[in-house]
Amino acid sequence: MYGSESGSVPEDLERTAFRRAEKKYKLYYEDTYKSSKKKRKPKPVDLSEVLDFNSILESYYQNVELPHGVVPLRCGFDRPVFSLENRPGFYFIPGALSVKEQCQWIKESLTSFPQPPNRTNHNAFYGPINDLFIAANERKVLVADGGSNSECDPSVSNGGVHGWKFFEEHEVSLKGSTCKSVSASVLLRKLRWSTLGLQFDWSKRNYDVSLPHKKIPDTLCQLAKRLATPAMPLGEEFQPEGAIVNYFGPGDMLGGHLDDMEADWSKPIVSMSLGCKAIFLLGGKHREDPPIAMFLRSGDVVLMAGEARECFHGVPRIFTDGENDEIVTLQRQFSQEDDFSVLEYIRSSRININIRQVY
Repeated sequence: MYGSESGSVPEDLERTAFRRAEKKYKLYYEDTYKSSKKKRKPKPVDLSEVLDFNSILESYYQNVELPHGVVPLRCGFDRPVFSLENRPGFYFIPGALSVKEQCQWIKESLTSFPQPPNRTNHNAFYGPINDLFIAANERKVLVADGGSNSECDPSVSNGGVHGWKFFEEHEVSLKGSTCKSVSASVLLRKLRWSTLGLQFDWSKRNYDVSLPHKKIPDTLCQLAKRLATPAMPLGEEFQPEGAIVNYFGPGDMLGGHLDDMEADWSKPIVSMSLGCKAIFLLGGKHREDPPIAMFLRSGDVVLMAGEARECFHGVPRIFTDGENDEIVTLQRQFSQEDDFSVLEYIRSSRININIRQVY
């Protein structure tokens, strides 16, 4: 075997089972166009072992035998809910959100949820940014405000950003390259997370109740309460107190992790998928446990409660190639609404809203 003479262990064997699965499904490109301006071609990936709950749902309706270990839940919910025998506390609700609901929450995720006092990954460097999505569509540029003596004296304020303000694009061109600047469209594409309700402090990995925040919108709260029902202890109601919105672009992934900062793990995390299709990995309580891979499509909802909260999970890949992204109905709806700015974004993006009861 290669490397055996030196006594070294093949690199892949040094990885955990979860890491090997991440590598298997992660987006890699063919080398053919490495030095070319042509569009890079993704390397083919074997998807034969990925659970497809769309197919499982069709089999359920046709009274066809389901895959081994997949169990329909009898809970009086208004649509089929599936669980996994070897992952207690995990529930999958395929197509839980209507196309109209999906469009609504995609829009909110781009326009409302990143608004201050909600925090985003941009806060640490740029401070709170108002109306980022609008600024991106208007081709504005965020410029470092050097003070009153600086050549950079923006005419358009960003409503509270300390040190950075929005310029019109042509104004930045007139002033030359004397100031640090970044286009709003680039910032929008680099938006990776925003937090709703109680704010999560990523540096300390806890909820900081002292940070300014607004309550989660009531319509989202009511939706989360309804969706959480199959995973809730009998007689209890889910109380949405915090949420994290994740934004994925081409090639992005979310590494294996645990969501373990909430007080009561008997209460589920309600996770809503929006936009391009993704692969979700659900592992076990150790990274060495082989994970189960499954597709997540726009409108699918996952619940993780109890023992499932102790399972490593992540998203190694999203599909943005037009052939596998499966967002035709979304594109049609946004086109009918003449909402082309949102349509342009979601064609190559996935959004995940996960709602939690913190205490």
